[in-house]
Amino acid sequence: MFKIFLYILGIIFVSVGIFFTVIYLNLLYMGYSIWDFGEFIIKRYEFWLIFLGIFCICLALERWIKNELLLRHNLKLERFKGL
Repeated sequence: MFKIFLYILGIIFVSVGIFFTVIYLNLLYMGYSIWDFGEFIIKRYEFWLIFLGIFCICLALERWIKNELLLRHNLKLERFKGL
């Protein structure tokens, strides 16, 4: 249950972060240079939510991926044990 909550929370964080980053792209139209925009966006916490969300998603999926590879590995070994 905790992993599902962490996965959903990660998706929400990434969505909010990307949403606000796209909204802030309007600053380029208002006369900001790329350098000014980069300095501004790095200082905003909404931008860092993207990386926090990706971290939460990776943390939630970590155990599932390990178990999947372990099951595949064991099935291959069991086929050759009978020979």
